[in-house]
Amino acid sequence: MPTLVVPPSAPFTPPGASPTPTPTVPLEAVVAAPPPPPPAPSVTVLDSAARAALPFTAELPPGFQIITGRPGPDFRIYTIRRGAQSFVMVYAGPASQFPIYSGQMVEAGGRASILSTEDGIRHAVEHLFQRPTSPNEIHVWTMSLDGADRDLAEQIAQSVDVR
Repeated sequence: MPTLVVPPSAPFTPPGASPTPTPTVPLEAVVAAPPPPPPAPSVTVLDSAARAALPFTAELPPGFQIITGRPGPDFRIYTIRRGAQSFVMVYAGPASQFPIYSGQMVEAGGRASILSTEDGIRHAVEHLFQRPTSPNEIHVWTMSLDGADRDLAEQIAQSVDVR
């Protein structure tokens, strides 16, 4: 059997292989770039005209505003806040997750309410209104706050009514 001698300056090509080199692909083309971060949720502060178009009313103390956030295909969630501090959330849509808090359920004033008792004091922490038209449910709940802020959140939530 003959011996194959390859000169040191020439690349070795096995018998039957193509002498043309295979093109290389840059690493950047093989490794995908990380996906961009999701966009920040858009938040809109509602002016008086936009608040008048809501399916509910709420008495806002001075310095409070209603903002939109987390909308879905057939629902909206609103936040009632002062500055960056959220006090009350309002869901308007076909089917809420009522109740989210545990406590005694009572029905009064055209709504179902959840009352929790803490240190012998009852707090109305969430309310559910049901309507024959869309949005079928208006679900109102307070944020977990302490002291005067908790009382203010409860007062605001109690002021919410459906149109």
